[in-house]
Amino acid sequence: MSPTVQVGAILMKDWPGMKKLLGLESEPYSGPWTLLKALDVSELDRKIHAAGWNFFFMASEVKVIFLGSLGAAKVQHALKRILEKVKQQHFNGLEVTAIVTRRFLGVPYVTVSAHSRHMQQSCCLDSAVARQSSQRDVAWARE
Repeated sequence: MSPTVQVGAILMKDWPGMKKLLGLESEPYSGPWTLLKALDVSELDRKIHAAGWNFFFMASEVKVIFLGSLGAAKVQHALKRILEKVKQQHFNGLEVTAIVTRRFLGVPYVTVSAHSRHMQQSCCLDSAVARQSSQRDVAWARE
């Protein structure tokens, strides 16, 4: 079973050396994605910068809405939908920025919002093609 995700959670695509480079603890989440443990964004950003890397924040928000009450399995499914939406952008991180429960005409619904994040050595964000190539290399190294 996947771990419970809350607002502020950071999901990262697992790649060889990430945990060793940054001294991070994580647990598997979905496919190549891992959930970083006990870190808030500012603490993670400090660790990344201390290692000489950069952690980019993408301004465009990605949202998924589902009907019904809040539940861990439903949030996990919503995050899988978000990960599928941002897949073609080839970013290696995702920050959960909001999980909001509301009602419309008495029907409960939940909105899960997230922002893409990307960790890399260069101070200028790589192009989508370069990010895709990098992720392909990581997938090859993992095999």
